[in-house]
Amino acid sequence: MTTTLFDTERLVDLGARILAAAGVPETDARLVSDSLVTADLWGHTSHGMLRLPWYVARIRAGVMDPVTRPQTVVDSGPVAVIDGRDGVGQVITDHACRDAVTRAAQHGVAAVAVRNSNHFGTAAYWTRTMAEAGCIGILTTNGSPAMAPTGGREKSVGANPWSIAAPGAEHGPVVLDIANTGVARGKIYAARERGEPIPEGWAVDAEGVPTTDPQAAIDGVLAPMAGHKGYAISFMMDVLSGVLTGSNYATGVVGPYVPDRRSGCGHLVIALRIGAFTEPDGFAQRLDDLIGITKQVPLARDADEIFYPGEIENRAQDRGRRDGVALTAKTVADLRDLAASCAVPFDLNGVAA
Repeated sequence: MTTTLFDTERLVDLGARILAAAGVPETDARLVSDSLVTADLWGHTSHGMLRLPWYVARIRAGVMDPVTRPQTVVDSGPVAVIDGRDGVGQVITDHACRDAVTRAAQHGVAAVAVRNSNHFGTAAYWTRTMAEAGCIGILTTNGSPAMAPTGGREKSVGANPWSIAAPGAEHGPVVLDIANTGVARGKIYAARERGEPIPEGWAVDAEGVPTTDPQAAIDGVLAPMAGHKGYAISFMMDVLSGVLTGSNYATGVVGPYVPDRRSGCGHLVIALRIGAFTEPDGFAQRLDDLIGITKQVPLARDADEIFYPGEIENRAQDRGRRDGVALTAKTVADLRDLAASCAVPFDLNGVAA
């Protein structure tokens, strides 16, 4: 696989200029671009800059409003409901997470439901911001159908990812971010970008035959994580993200790779202010102790190290900001074409990774 390293800030700037040319306000454009580049820094290319052309296509088609104007339709102390009004998913989610933190500062806990949103990238980007504000952050979302319910053969259930992040002390934030399919669908798109097969067991094709072809997997059905458990968890995430919020659910949700249909996805944000439950320094010490106990477990035969949730991304982000962010040749070519279509100079100079 051919990859090229680019300076992080210059890549964020390029993405922001492309989005601004598509009509996204400058501050919002930089937020969206930073969230995508951060995913690439973490090694989650499935949620990185390869998605930027998808977002621009949706803006151009008129199904995603470049100027995000969220409206609070329920305002009840620790509870709120926000209508995203088909704005940019990252901007809506940032607004909802900040609102949840503000409400938790007053009430100790907060729950903010979001309807009529769009894809927001990687969920951990947002829960980490809540952790930085002294909260345990929880974020759920629904997505377009990716897997079949247990016993079925047609997809009607989204991957419906969710994330939990808690502030750490010595070790940095502890973060979970998972889809309920065996693998995030974006990783299959990333494999297609690289021209590589996917591992066996990730998906079946449209005829129900196991496949290692990324395109056949995209056209087919993804396997749930942990069998029926993954399906059931994903179903409940749709209850939280779609049914509760008043947004779309199941087959009513449209993914970001579809350029001409509104998404209708929903999210649920929960913020737990640590200081409302316990003394924050004591929490940090106990969390560090939990990490220490976990990392001291004797290693399995083929293991080199035990990682706590989020540790790999913490390290990758530090390394990427120092050395640069890696993009595949296909992603670079797509960004170059997108920049040209927006009359934005493609002024990046990369080095082979």
